[in-house]
Amino acid sequence: MSEPQLRVATDVGGTFTDLVCFSRDPVTGRQVVRTAKADTTPPDFERGVLDVLDKGGLALAEVAFMAHGTTVIINALTERKGACTGLITTRGFRDVLEIARGNRPDFFNLNYVKPAPFVPRHLRRELPGRMDYRGQELEPLDLAALPGILDDFRAAGVEAMAICLLHAYANTAHEQAVLAEVRRLWPQVSVVASHQITREWREYERSNTAVLSAYVQPVAERYLDRLTTGLGERGYRGPLYIMQSNCGVETVEATRAIPITMVESGPASGFLGAAALGRLLGEPNVLALDIGGTTAKCALIENGEVTITSDYWIERTPRSAGYPIMVPVVDLVEIGNGGGSIAWVDDFGKLHVGPQSAGASPGPAAYGRGGQAATTTDANLALGRINPEFFCGGSMRADMAAVDRALDALGRRLGLDRIEVARGILRLANNNMVNALKLVSLNRGRDPRDFTLVVFGGGGAMHGTALAAELGIRKVIVPAAAGVFSAFGMLMSDLRRDFFVTRLLDFEPAHVGAISALMDEVGRTALQRFAAEGIAAARVHLAMHGRFRYQNQEHAVEVPLPAGPLDVAALREDFHRIYQREYSYRLEAPVEFVGLHLVATAEVGKLTLEPQPVSGRRLQDTLKGVRSVDFLLDGVHPADIYDGDALEPGMRFRGPAVIEQSGTTTVVHPGQHVHVDEYGNIHIQLEGHGA
Repeated sequence: MSEPQLRVATDVGGTFTDLVCFSRDPVTGRQVVRTAKADTTPPDFERGVLDVLDKGGLALAEVAFMAHGTTVIINALTERKGACTGLITTRGFRDVLEIARGNRPDFFNLNYVKPAPFVPRHLRRELPGRMDYRGQELEPLDLAALPGILDDFRAAGVEAMAICLLHAYANTAHEQAVLAEVRRLWPQVSVVASHQITREWREYERSNTAVLSAYVQPVAERYLDRLTTGLGERGYRGPLYIMQSNCGVETVEATRAIPITMVESGPASGFLGAAALGRLLGEPNVLALDIGGTTAKCALIENGEVTITSDYWIERTPRSAGYPIMVPVVDLVEIGNGGGSIAWVDDFGKLHVGPQSAGASPGPAAYGRGGQAATTTDANLALGRINPEFFCGGSMRADMAAVDRALDALGRRLGLDRIEVARGILRLANNNMVNALKLVSLNRGRDPRDFTLVVFGGGGAMHGTALAAELGIRKVIVPAAAGVFSAFGMLMSDLRRDFFVTRLLDFEPAHVGAISALMDEVGRTALQRFAAEGIAAARVHLAMHGRFRYQNQEHAVEVPLPAGPLDVAALREDFHRIYQREYSYRLEAPVEFVGLHLVATAEVGKLTLEPQPVSGRRLQDTLKGVRSVDFLLDGVHPADIYDGDALEPGMRFRGPAVIEQSGTTTVVHPGQHVHVDEYGNIHIQLEGHGA
């Protein structure tokens, strides 16, 4: 029997579950790409994964590698469907979760209420014992009360436990002792300690991260168990890697232990794919925009690298401070604007779009599944931007009667006809997305005109050119297989682990030795973890970053550290430059080293893109016809309709046009220039920026 050859990635989104499969043609040896979509199936998300594998016609025994991204963790958090969780902390610090931070966004609201902790006070318990911030023991740990605490937790129905002791980032000994004793006394309970997740300081953030990881751990374990069982029953024998929020993949076993690391699993892979594509095409500076069925997400990629942050919050809004999760996450902005976002009118007669979504069921009105509300997708159909005869890649026929009813219902409330309502929906949706793109560019000191916009997801190409025109961006790139690009990005990923260690030192020549020793220590730890899984040191790449700040300031910025000797003067200048870029000024003040961030990666056979073959097909052969399309601010025009799946490298044309592909539709406004590159990506040059 021949060795398995297929490489597969699946991505569970809010509306659809996507599949990308790469293989080799046995005759020509060329790279072959297969894609598929199936409905996401909450709460049994693994069923949607198995459905899309069936829909793709894959024989799992022939699959050599599989990567998987999922929204299971973020859904469990936002929908409050995790486990009943208890917390053990240091005596006197039971209420850290309740006190939280004084960062209320709705500052002048005298009735503001902080977000409720995920662990109620009666399930937050204390143990005597104390470390200081340097890791020195001030008071011995006393475990005498622990058996009684566990008895209380059992009686209260606790299913998961978090352990977070004061200053455990500096010395993990007390946490390790509590963790070992909990496992001895109650081996059935799901338990995690903060040092297993991160060794960064900030007690509230670290406590909340440990709690949220414990809260979702049983959910993640059940999901991963059902998924691996289902794959095994269908004959899969290869490794399964889980996409992490840090743009890397991780083993199932490691993810089961700390599932909070996949909180932004799906979006991370799309942005990693955008960075890899940009490097391949000579476009290292990219604004990446992923528009799915439920949300739109964007990130800034500079010099070919995705920005990773550990200052990540969920449910943060203009009226709520949200909850911190101190794990490495791609630095993104996410808004509730996708193809299924519902348009609605408030009590003052004002039109809104999102954040509520119609999801996959009943979905937009056009699905014909009983959805009554008009969505962004319905508005695109009404304006001729989406072909009702080629809806969802031709897998269904759009119910235009239902679309008209939904738009007319809004029109009656607004005093507008359905076409005006549809235009209003799209202009509002575009405005929301422009604001999101500004948050990751202009608000961070970057001019969007210096970047290329890479758009993907089912709706990215539908809106991308209008957003680029608004921001003055010169070029839009629609990747091949844009509709399933997040799944595609997983196949570009390395096995990645991030290590954070806090160590406060004045950044002076006298402390270079201590910083170098810390780098060696953390590097050895990373290599030992990889070695325990059979990955040799020669396959592991280590990248060190120092966290520096001006003395007595609150937060730090990251500065890359060289592999060789540390040059204090050069690193200080690097810090000043990076700080000024982020905050627009620099200070003549002492610099402090706050800690170390190590990125350890190992290749697990990531994909390399290859040029697509050219058959000599003429552009005219890809033309499906002409129809009237509403281009919003650019007016209504007869547009050429192209079969995007038939376009070949080297083809060129101008808008107004619409490119219809099985996974997405690209809207090309009048005067915009299109060409297809050697990899099958669509490049759209905006008018006024050259052909």
